[in-house]
Amino acid sequence: MNKHVLLKKQKALSLTEVLIVMVIIGILLMVALPNQTALISQAKSQEAKLQLTHLHTLQKQYFYLNSRYSNDINEIGFEQELLVTAGGNANYKIDLVDASPSGFKARATAVIDFDQDGQINVWEIDEKKMLKEVTRD
Repeated sequence: MNKHVLLKKQKALSLTEVLIVMVIIGILLMVALPNQTALISQAKSQEAKLQLTHLHTLQKQYFYLNSRYSNDINEIGFEQELLVTAGGNANYKIDLVDASPSGFKARATAVIDFDQDGQINVWEIDEKKMLKEVTRD
């Protein structure tokens, strides 16, 4: 090997320059992260909407067959996915709050606080497919 190539000074960044870049990236993340938590919460709320819409469909099918709504979530064939608190993927616990022959109300309650503000996200749906957010996260 050529000694001249080994002894030639290579251009590189100093440790100070690398640390300055890391600090700048950290500051940018600290500024951007709070803005992203609202988007994360909105994305996760899609799960609640989809699960409640699915439960509404199952309740309607049950109503067409039995001329009444069921007050048993298992009777209509709804299966709750394993929650994240139990090692699963579901962020919302789905419950039937009320059911009568002429109507029902179901609720999706978040099992974790997505943005750590002390509020747990809650969604509800009824027999008219009126989907509403009861508590914002």
